[in-house]
Amino acid sequence: MSIELLLPMAAHVGLAATLYGLLTLARAPAVWGVGHRADGSDPWAILEPRISANLSNQFEWPLFFHVACVILLRTEPGALAIGLAWAFVAGRLLHSGVQILTNHVRLRGLVFMINFLAVIGLWLVVLTRVN
Repeated sequence: MSIELLLPMAAHVGLAATLYGLLTLARAPAVWGVGHRADGSDPWAILEPRISANLSNQFEWPLFFHVACVILLRTEPGALAIGLAWAFVAGRLLHSGVQILTNHVRLRGLVFMINFLAVIGLWLVVLTRVN
């Protein structure tokens, strides 16, 4: 089994876990009544729906990333597959930052292309390696 391919998979799981933590913090004022500003406003009100949407996104296209990686674990994945896996993780991190911190939909779409192309590349590697 290739640890080099497991590491980017674990990094994506870590991103999802981090987003769960952020979402818990963002919901604390509404759910537990803690974390309000002195004036009573919720400091997370703008970010909470963005974090929630981004967390939901971690279970859509990334599914194809993880499936391709699991299939490639049966083979010697090679430098190309490992590079594509890390490109996927970098793209997911950038996508999360853009989606949570901005309203820039065009930029989010451009950043998503990193993830999209990395997964397509991984699947091309899968198709050439698995008999």
